[in-house]
Amino acid sequence: MRLLLIGGGGREHALAWTISRSPLVSTLYAAPGNPGIAAHATCVPIAADALDDVVRFADRERIDLTVVGPEVPLVAGLADRLVAAGHVVFGPSAAAARIEGSKAFSKDLMARHRVPTARFETFRDAAAARRYCRELASACVVKTDGLAAGKGAIVCPTFEEADIAIAQCMERAEFGASGRTVVIEEFLRGDEVSFFVVISGTEVMPLIAAQDHKTIFDGDRGPMTGGMGAFSPVAAFDAVTEARVMETIVRPIAGALAAEGAPYHGVLFVQLMLTTDGPKVIEFNCRFGDPECQVLMARLDDDLVPAMLAVARREPLPSGLRWSDDAAVCVNLVSGGYPGRYPTGVPIELPHAVERDDLHVFHSGTAMKDGRLVTAGGRVLSVTATAPSVPEAIARAYDAVGHINFDGMQFRRDIGTRHGPTVSATGR
Repeated sequence: MRLLLIGGGGREHALAWTISRSPLVSTLYAAPGNPGIAAHATCVPIAADALDDVVRFADRERIDLTVVGPEVPLVAGLADRLVAAGHVVFGPSAAAARIEGSKAFSKDLMARHRVPTARFETFRDAAAARRYCRELASACVVKTDGLAAGKGAIVCPTFEEADIAIAQCMERAEFGASGRTVVIEEFLRGDEVSFFVVISGTEVMPLIAAQDHKTIFDGDRGPMTGGMGAFSPVAAFDAVTEARVMETIVRPIAGALAAEGAPYHGVLFVQLMLTTDGPKVIEFNCRFGDPECQVLMARLDDDLVPAMLAVARREPLPSGLRWSDDAAVCVNLVSGGYPGRYPTGVPIELPHAVERDDLHVFHSGTAMKDGRLVTAGGRVLSVTATAPSVPEAIARAYDAVGHINFDGMQFRRDIGTRHGPTVSATGR
C-alpha cells in the first residue's frame, strides 16, 4: 500500500514511526515531513495546506490512503478535495471538522444534543461579551471562535482580565478573523483529560486517554502554548469514567453530526474536564493531539493502519486496539522566547545514543541547514519515554533531555505531575 501522511510536526513524526511499521505499507510519503520523519518516510516539499498540490501528488503517485495530521487542512476541506478526486482519506470532511474549526458551532451542537459542557454564550459584540462575563459572576474563559494555533483560549480569573482578553480578540484583532466571534464560558474545575476515539459515521471505537501540560512554566503558570508535554495513562480516567464518556458524549456527538448531515470519519480528540458533576466537554478537536499523539503511539501495541483503512473505506471498525500496560511520558523542548517570538536556525545537539527501544525523540520543529540539524519552530523536539510506571517514564525522559541541547532551550520540569486543579483553558 502507498500511503501519504500530511503534516510535519511531532504528532506526524509519531504517526510516521507507527505507520511505517505496518506490514500493509510498502511506501510512505510525508508532506512536508521533517528531518525526523525522513527516517521513516520520503518527505516531499508540499505544505499541508497546499490543497491542490496534495491532490495532484496523490493522483500522480497513485496513493492508496491519505492520513491528514493537522487541523488546518481538514478545516479547509482537504479530505473533501481528495474524496472528490477518487481517493480514500483518514480525516473528517470540512463540515465535520467544524467541530474544531468553530467553537461557536461546536458549543451550539452540544447544546442542541444535550452533550454536557460548560455554560456558555457566543458574541460578536465586545460590550455584550463584557456584560455576560459579569453575569457569570465568577472566573471565565474567553475563546476565539476560530483556529488560533493553540493560543485562542484565555483564562480570566477577574473581570479586568476578561475585559483585556475581549479587547485582544475583538478590538485589537490579535488573533485575526478567528477572534471576531468569541465564546465565553464558565470556568470549570477538575482533572482535565484528553480522550481519543475513532469515529466512522455512527460507529465508535475508543482509544486511550492522556493528560497534557499547556502553559509554558512549571506549576501550570504562564501563557498558553501548543503543549509542553503529556503522559498516559491517567489515573483519574478509569474504565467506569470512560464508559460514561462514551455513552453521554461520544456516541451522542457522533449521532448528532450524522443527523445534521456531517458524518464524522477520523479520530476525534475529546478534551474533557472531570468535574464533581461528571465529565464535561471543554472542546472537540478533529485530529490527534500534539503532544498527546506521541504518548499514544508509544503505548500502541497494534497496527493502526487497518483501523484507518476501515474508516477511510467506510468499512466496519475493528473491535479495538491493543495497548501496552507501560506508561509513556513526553517532554517538549521548545525555543527560547516561545510561545512569543523566537529565533530559528539554532544548531541542535542530539546524540544518536539517546534513541532506544524505550526512548524516542520525535521532531516537531526542526530542519537541516548546511548539513546540521537546526530549530525551525517554537516546539522543537518531543522526548518520549516508556516504562512500567509514570514516575519511571518521567525519570527516563528527563535523563534523555539532559543529553540534548540548543541555545535558549526551554522545557518544563514537572511533566507527569499536576500542581493544583486544571481548568477549561484549552484552545489548541
